[in-house]
Amino acid sequence: MILKSYEIQKKLLGFFKCNIFLFYGENQGLKKEIRKSILEKIKKENSNVELQTVYESDISENEENFYTSIFSGSLFSQKKIITINNCTDKILNQMEVIVEKDLEDTFLILFSDILDKKSKLRSFFEKEKKTICVACYLDNDRDLEIVATKKFSENKIVLSRELVNLVIEKSNNDRGNLNNEIEKIISYSLNKKNLDIDKIKLLINFSGEHKADNFINECLSGNILQYKKILNDLYINSVNHIYILRVLNNKIDKLVKMKELEKNYNDLDSLINSSKPPIFWKEKPTIKKQLTVWSFNELKKVVKEINNTEALCKKNPQISKIIFFNFFSMICKKANNYS
Repeated sequence: MILKSYEIQKKLLGFFKCNIFLFYGENQGLKKEIRKSILEKIKKENSNVELQTVYESDISENEENFYTSIFSGSLFSQKKIITINNCTDKILNQMEVIVEKDLEDTFLILFSDILDKKSKLRSFFEKEKKTICVACYLDNDRDLEIVATKKFSENKIVLSRELVNLVIEKSNNDRGNLNNEIEKIISYSLNKKNLDIDKIKLLINFSGEHKADNFINECLSGNILQYKKILNDLYINSVNHIYILRVLNNKIDKLVKMKELEKNYNDLDSLINSSKPPIFWKEKPTIKKQLTVWSFNELKKVVKEINNTEALCKKNPQISKIIFFNFFSMICKKANNYS
């Protein structure tokens, strides 16, 4: 069944007769937003929900274990939600088997990049009445304006049209980036009565953002000395832990996708040069080192650890800084050992 992205967001409850969703396209921010809406809705109606995240490659390596996870249900939860990343036509056979079985307490959320009309996976999800297929195309300025206006309104933040446009421009037409910028403004506004244009400009271009990006890159590259220099500076200042963890998650996600494509190229330089969107030339040596240092499986482990660390920071705000920096130090030491 084909649905528009705005349809599933507006009428989410009516679509839970289907347990299997496919979201494809280049708009990663939109896909994560819809997934979040699905999770929140299911959690609202069920006190215990088990979450799992796997990659298509995990399924091909152990298909029997995957089926067991799908059909066995959960011993401790009412519902189970399994997210499958980086899906291609290779997973079609498993989906056909699962659809025939009629899932009851398990939801599958499949994420794919661009799937053309010839894609067998896309065609199956579009035609099958028991599944939902949603194309997540890139946002235009109007889409982003609607997102920004809604979130500011929900948090009772009044900004002029000029300021909203400024935030949208800073997002570089990426919904994920836009949400990150809005989170900064929401956090900053908690103790502030007025938000003028100078304060907004300072906020969305603050020097800490550059330091945070360098902090993550040095960490993933295992450059302990450079990492410690930035660590000391960040530690004595106010740090948005959740924001930096999500930036890290986005970087890891890009590395995972590149690792999956690595076998199709003769060397890392060819892989990096062919990446879309193109990688800025100054960033290429850093990306190359990170791809050399980290294996595909180790990167996937970090993704799970990011989720656990975010949850710990939220549950223990009084020691969140210690949890946060211990986590990054552990990653940096791992990267240094691998290199």
